[in-house]
Amino acid sequence: MTAALEPVAPLPRCAEEPVFREPWEASAFAMTVALHQRGLFTWSEWAECLGEAIRAAQAEGDPDLGDTYYRHWLLALETMVARKGVAGAALLAQRQAAWDRAAHATPHGQPILLENDPLFTRGA
Repeated sequence: MTAALEPVAPLPRCAEEPVFREPWEASAFAMTVALHQRGLFTWSEWAECLGEAIRAAQAEGDPDLGDTYYRHWLLALETMVARKGVAGAALLAQRQAAWDRAAHATPHGQPILLENDPLFTRGA
């Protein structure tokens, strides 16, 4: 993966390990790796999609200081799953709302789980 990303969007690193400022960044990274391992996309496809997200943000004035890298990563992930027909905009919006409700319902310091969403129903 690193070889495909380096030319367009090198990962923030410290001592050769990816650096995450927030837990959600690590989750987005892990979801991307898992979807690649399941064959949803190639690393070349991912690098192109992430590069598109970064270039679009820069065109809109993102100063590209590194603090927004994983926001671009998340946008690219959402774009990729939509392109591949895994989840459209409506499903992504529903999941984002459920995650937000779960986050607000989760006690501080506890892991945020979708099951914590007050509207959660098993199998949904």
